[in-house]
Amino acid sequence: MLESIPLDHLMWLAGALLAAGFATGILAGLFGIGGGAILVPVLYEVFGAIGVGDGERMHVSVGTALAIIVPTALRSFFAHRARTKVDNTVLRQWALPLVVGVVAGSALAAISPDTVLKIAFVLFTVLMSSKLLFGRDSWVLAERLPGRLAMSAYAFAIGAASPLIGISGGGIATVVLTLYRVPIHTAIATSAGLGALIAVPGTLGYIVSGLPHLAQLPPFSLGYVSLPGLILVGGVATLAAPLGARLAHRFSKRQLEVGFGVYLLTVGLRFVFALAGH
Repeated sequence: MLESIPLDHLMWLAGALLAAGFATGILAGLFGIGGGAILVPVLYEVFGAIGVGDGERMHVSVGTALAIIVPTALRSFFAHRARTKVDNTVLRQWALPLVVGVVAGSALAAISPDTVLKIAFVLFTVLMSSKLLFGRDSWVLAERLPGRLAMSAYAFAIGAASPLIGISGGGIATVVLTLYRVPIHTAIATSAGLGALIAVPGTLGYIVSGLPHLAQLPPFSLGYVSLPGLILVGGVATLAAPLGARLAHRFSKRQLEVGFGVYLLTVGLRFVFALAGH
């Protein structure tokens, strides 16, 4: 596969991965997300450029994104924790049902065609961007967080959705928390702590489910995880995440919401075009 690509094209692809890593780290720290919403569309284009077939392209993009999220989310969480109070009660309540949801979502992703993953990604971007761009402070479900049963249900749903979309769940969790009057900066910092809890089991699921398809995947892949993508993008993203966390505290609540909403809407439209041309 790589042998048929000119050297200058390969260098361009490597540069694109490095640039994606820097953008991922900045935005992961800025918005408290693991970076999957940034990584999946970028990796999708890169893997298409090197000839990965449509049947495997979305799976390897999502699997690689989840693997990259592990160190990025950890760096983002620790950077936020140093500046903002993290709600440890929420993290403790969500940990177990979150992991159970990730296992269920990973199993579903393993048997789903690429189209299902694209549709899930589009739905995620539409719902999230609508809330962020058009939502108001009056859009709340309650003045305080609900009881353990409802919190467990939220955690399971976030965990199940994350492997289908290739995200750490931080963006969804941030929206959920703000609907219960949790301050935006606290919500972002707390949501960043969910990244590794989701990404580790999700990555393992994509590795196992991709092993039977290695012949159709890019060179140096471990299941549906591309090791070059993990090293190039993940390394730069991990270094850049603390910078994004510092930038987050220079913006207002509304500026963060609009910035994140515009980005999600943009990448969502990209996959709408991909589905239309399928």
